[in-house]
Amino acid sequence: MSYIDGFLAAVPTANKQKFIDHAKSAGSVFIELGATRLLDCWGDDVPDGKVTDFRKAVQAKEDETVVFSVVEWPDKATRDAAMAQLPDLMKTDDRMNPEKNPMPFDGMRLIYGGFAPIVEL
Repeated sequence: MSYIDGFLAAVPTANKQKFIDHAKSAGSVFIELGATRLLDCWGDDVPDGKVTDFRKAVQAKEDETVVFSVVEWPDKATRDAAMAQLPDLMKTDDRMNPEKNPMPFDGMRLIYGGFAPIVEL
């Protein structure tokens, strides 16, 4: 069964195109490393919750949009092998180098994790 990495970020709304460019560039590395699908979603209907919500989770400001991203891998082993290569790629591949392709958002508020699917319809 596949393995999923999920990401949630608050991106300055004015940086939408910068985010798209960054995601296409960095995301192409994940595809080359074996990811089967990459999906970046710009928040369109992200309501405020009573206790918590997506905006609170990433401490989104009024001028920021919540972005939800998913990288699908064929399995956890492929994902783990790809992640093991990232530190070196951040030094050698401009697409992953934060100085050459900086994140157009505050990476300190990025939330991410790996997930094993349990239901697939």
